[in-house]
Amino acid sequence: MYLHKEINSIEAVPQKAGKGVSMKMLLSPDESPNFAMRNFIIEAGGYMPLHTNSVEHEQYVLSGRASVQIEDEIIEAKAGDILLIPAGVSHSYKTLGEEAYSFLCLVPNSEDCITLIK
Repeated sequence: MYLHKEINSIEAVPQKAGKGVSMKMLLSPDESPNFAMRNFIIEAGGYMPLHTNSVEHEQYVLSGRASVQIEDEIIEAKAGDILLIPAGVSHSYKTLGEEAYSFLCLVPNSEDCITLIK
């Protein structure tokens, strides 16, 4: 079975953690047998706090720039970059510049426990 959607038809749901963060569920665990595909958008001036997840994250940056902390390292991620964040590794995001930071995030279809660190 195949599935076809248009990203603009999917509602962006505000997220509780951070500031200016929303998420579009592009492929839910009910629609895809192995991975969920999400689109996170962090508005200019926004951030997602330091946290861990119990599942890995594969990310592809669509637009914007952000300061991304992964454990003790800080990198500048930008459109076209690919990130792998292993399960249990602390990470956070803070936008840079005047453009929203938008990225695709794929995660395995298994329970994800999120722990806020600060």
